Amino acid sequence: MKTRTPIFIYITAAVISIVIIFQMSADADYLRSPYFWGLTVSVVLLLLIMDAISDLVENDNFKNLSDEEKRAFLKERSIPYFQRLWQSAFRRQSPTEEKEILIDHGFDGITELDNALPKWWLGLFYFTMVSCAVYLIAFAFTDYAHPDVEFRDENKMALASIKAYEKTAPVVDLQSAVYNADLIAEGEQIFKTNCVSCHSEGGKGGIGPNLTDKNWINIKQKSLFKNVFWMLENGSPNNPAMRPFIKDGTITGRDAEKVAAYIYHINREKSPIAQAEGGAAPQGEVADWQE
Repeated sequence: MKTRTPIFIYITAAVISIVIIFQMSADADYLRSPYFWGLTVSVVLLLLIMDAISDLVENDNFKNLSDEEKRAFLKERSIPYFQRLWQSAFRRQSPTEEKEILIDHGFDGITELDNALPKWWLGLFYFTMVSCAVYLIAFAFTDYAHPDVEFRDENKMALASIKAYEKTAPVVDLQSAVYNADLIAEGEQIFKTNCVSCHSEGGKGGIGPNLTDKNWINIKQKSLFKNVFWMLENGSPNNPAMRPFIKDGTITGRDAEKVAAYIYHINREKSPIAQAEGGAAPQGEVADWQE
């Protein structure tokens, strides 16, 4: 009669399995879910009942053993479980057992041992196979461990942190706004959302004037960067279509700083001769910016 695996091993494995299932299929706050705790308590109670029944069956079977079998069973049972597990995983055959698994080829006089694979190796193999199956199921049918979902969640967290920062960050106005090349990429995206319909792709001009040449209709500041910010804040005195984006709440001062950085970039750093590249004809007067 073999000794049984301790009940705490089953309970530990069951709880870990439940946690993995809820981790893959439920929200991160599943520890507060009554379903999680209800299932966990139910499974633990069932395992305890199963262990109690197994105890009764084991005691009944023990009575039917011979005295020698009883001594062998009690001796094995006295060894701690993990020590038995270790010995079983790395146990080597005795000379008597080796004779039983010895294979004689017969025709060539060569003999070999038909050894079974070590239990530690088999255990590692089965664990790897189960882990792969769980991961494949989770990847294919749930959002758990899925790189696209992880990227989307991290992106949402990043955007939320940016919004939280901007709520507490100092307000950017005409005096505090400064050019920063790191803002160009974000400014381009805001420009595409709010400005492309009039100023065309890349600021080449359409309904609105060309933003890449040296001519400007409204010159309200000494620097190009500040002038763009002023226009975004106050709108154009000459054209109501160019409304005050900051004052009407369409964009924030921080957004205007990014758009101004982008327009400065395409005007002063990227394309000084836009008309030759297909930009709209110049409007207004040549601006002598003081950077």
